[in-house]
Amino acid sequence: MIPLALAVLALVPLPGIRTPTGNISCFYVPGGSSLLCDIKQVSYLKQIQRQCMARSGLDWHGFALNATRKGDFVCSGGILYNSNKNYPKYTTLPYGKAWKFSVYTCTSRVTGLTCVSRTGHGLFLSRQSWRGW
Repeated sequence: MIPLALAVLALVPLPGIRTPTGNISCFYVPGGSSLLCDIKQVSYLKQIQRQCMARSGLDWHGFALNATRKGDFVCSGGILYNSNKNYPKYTTLPYGKAWKFSVYTCTSRVTGLTCVSRTGHGLFLSRQSWRGW
């Protein structure tokens, strides 16, 4: 049996960011070349959960931004990356600063987090609202 400390060391980190409050976080998933984002406290929780149940019968799991499609919410029955091989590793992105990784740029502001792809697709997240384009 592999000791837990060695098993954790074998996992490959997935680069990610979080806002200074820790309410919003996003990380890069290379297999599907997308950003997966999570927000802990939102005013639209019941509305988006109803939409997930109507769309797929699954729970709301967060948001995704693909390099070639508009940002949207994700309905899922579980985790969206291989937790046997990877784990998200977050760094705090100060307000007014940008994080660039692969084809994505995310900018943190007091009003929320905006992430865009090189092709112009994007996702805005805040406690009060979200928008994908």
